[in-house]
Amino acid sequence: MFARLFGRGGAEPAAEAPEAPVEEAPEEAPKRSWWQRLTGGLSRTSQAISQGVTDIFTKRKLDALKLEELEDVLLRADLGVGATSRIIDAVGKARYEKDIAPEEVRAILAREVEAVLTPVAQPLEIDETKKPFVFLVVGVNGSGKTTTIAKLAAKWRSEGKKVVLAAGDTFRAAAVDQLKIWGDRLGAEVVAGKEGADAAGLAFDAIKRARETDADILLMDTAGRLQNRAELMAELEKIVRVMKKADPETPHSVLLVLDATVGQNALQQVEIFGRVAGVTGLVMTKLDGTARGGILVAIAEAHGLPIHFIGVGEGQDDLEPFTARDFARAIAGLNEEDAPEAAPES
Repeated sequence: MFARLFGRGGAEPAAEAPEAPVEEAPEEAPKRSWWQRLTGGLSRTSQAISQGVTDIFTKRKLDALKLEELEDVLLRADLGVGATSRIIDAVGKARYEKDIAPEEVRAILAREVEAVLTPVAQPLEIDETKKPFVFLVVGVNGSGKTTTIAKLAAKWRSEGKKVVLAAGDTFRAAAVDQLKIWGDRLGAEVVAGKEGADAAGLAFDAIKRARETDADILLMDTAGRLQNRAELMAELEKIVRVMKKADPETPHSVLLVLDATVGQNALQQVEIFGRVAGVTGLVMTKLDGTARGGILVAIAEAHGLPIHFIGVGEGQDDLEPFTARDFARAIAGLNEEDAPEAAPES
């Protein structure tokens, strides 16, 4: 024992190493505004559009060929046929057979995109007369449902609301564990069942528990499911049906979480999830991981569903209420000084 503590044969303990100089802690980087995070997240999309516009219109008159080239750029960004056609028409009417600068094209683009998005940019409101207000959160695998639930729960907990989380992805133990971790961090109760348990039954129990605890909000997670898997969509129909047995008005809101990186496939997701689950609003995540962020414009035009939040990163502050003007200017690559005042920090 002593030999292990002090060395063999009573030898003197080794001299202490000199203390390393104390380094000053680096200054914390200033927190970026939402505008900075949004433009950074949309940079791949805006750069693709801006570079295409610059290549086409620098020192060139506007003609039919240039408009066709612009159309290709916008379609590659997944803005959709309708919005693209309106942008092309607006650019053509403004400067046909005349010189037009790339900045002018981007300004027209921002204006037309904002016009499409303004009607669907709607805040996510809670009717406080309905208690608990029940959210059903749906989407395909990997779209970011559980993370979105955690971010929304954090927002409402910070406002003093009592939140219950329901771990409806009963097939993945990791998803249940992830939600429990978030529940511990946020001080939100988590209702969970055994692995493989019936998700519809869990939804019924979660509504009952939220009532018993006088919760303000219930957020129900669900398993990721591909929209073309009939048996999985049938299970989602069952969840909605059983929720209505607990309370005919529930779910009060059905949020579809979309991954922006899937591009055109998101249009089909909105259509099928809307038909099966009665989607009432959209949350789009991972806009920072794609050069096809224009898909949000195509979805708005095709379906007209409210867009409540968009996400441009993994941090809690990277999910913000959707505003048409900010998004339109960011995707058009306008300079920050031309942008509207940045949204306040959450």
